[in-house]
Amino acid sequence: MKELNINDFTYDLPADRIALYPLDKRDQSKLLVYRKGTILHQQFSSLTDFIPANATLFFNDTKVIPARLHFTKDTGATIEVFLLHPVAPSTLLVEAMQTQDTCTWKCTIGNLKRWTEGSSLKKNIDPFTVTASLLNREEGIVEFQWTPGVSFAEIISRSGETPLPPYLKRKAEASDRDRYQTVYAHYEGAVAAPTAGLHFTSNVLQALKAKGIETDYLTLHVSAGTFQPVKVQNAVEHPMHTEQVLVSRSNLENLMKNRFIIPVGTTSMRTLESIYWFGVKLMTNPDAVFSIQQNDPYIAYTSLPSAIESLEHVLRYLDRKQLDILTGETSIYIMPGYTFRICRGLVTNFHQPGSTLILLVAALVGDDWKSIYSEALANGYRFLSYGDSSLLLP
Repeated sequence: MKELNINDFTYDLPADRIALYPLDKRDQSKLLVYRKGTILHQQFSSLTDFIPANATLFFNDTKVIPARLHFTKDTGATIEVFLLHPVAPSTLLVEAMQTQDTCTWKCTIGNLKRWTEGSSLKKNIDPFTVTASLLNREEGIVEFQWTPGVSFAEIISRSGETPLPPYLKRKAEASDRDRYQTVYAHYEGAVAAPTAGLHFTSNVLQALKAKGIETDYLTLHVSAGTFQPVKVQNAVEHPMHTEQVLVSRSNLENLMKNRFIIPVGTTSMRTLESIYWFGVKLMTNPDAVFSIQQNDPYIAYTSLPSAIESLEHVLRYLDRKQLDILTGETSIYIMPGYTFRICRGLVTNFHQPGSTLILLVAALVGDDWKSIYSEALANGYRFLSYGDSSLLLP
């Protein structure tokens, strides 16, 4: 990969353009439509009018968990425990959330200096008591124990707070429980919302169906790493975060139809493109593990399969393993220089300057990302997680 200067992917984002709260109605957000170099300004409720008739939209149906937990010591000091990913008894989020009495997570811990390694904190959630024990101070490993008979998902649902993005610089409110969640959220495990989906309503989904536009749902559990800034001058050297993905056999069969694939959100795009690269791995190693590294797409391959050929290898893998759900992880890094194998467009919000998400958008639309963002700023668009939307069709 050639060097990418992160300064080439920044822009001036005034603080008052960051949306601190969502609009009252999800589908009343603005929609910037970019199509082959031209830009139109619309309302999100009219999205269906601009989706190609032969398209399939892929949504990320991950569900945000109330990942921010607060414990109070006898001294009155508050310790904040932010759940990152499970360690035991399973590293799979879908299993960890259903644990009944004990589980261990990697966490970031606020006010860590007040919490002695090996000591425990308690939190009463009538009629249960949750105990948090600091097992490894350096790595932020925390064990949770509670009265058997209720899942960890229910424990945090009753005691945790919505993990709003750090750039909102405000505390979560009761309304965020609903609004920082897509209307189709299903599988619990994300600590950040797939925000492109926040604009969709039952009306918009119904309009897509009425037009004959197909929709499908896969899962990537968004991690806190999505907010990790690029701190190196050469963006190529940025270490990408890893996220868990779940893909169904029916997802693959729908992709095999070779329709016009438009992911809703960068997380859906990263999942879809990762499937292709897993198929590439299977061609040389039929028992490869579904784990896509950030540089896998940039290896100097002598030849690469078509999307259909790659997907066929993934389907054969499911047959051999007698699976209907493919579970894995990805740290794929989509940046300028990347060649898209599955995706033909993107529905997405407006992202932070100098972020990996801007790099992904630039990979899709090239330098036109600058005019897209300039137009959005000039036309009063709201930015970031609770902000407005765009449909990008290069």
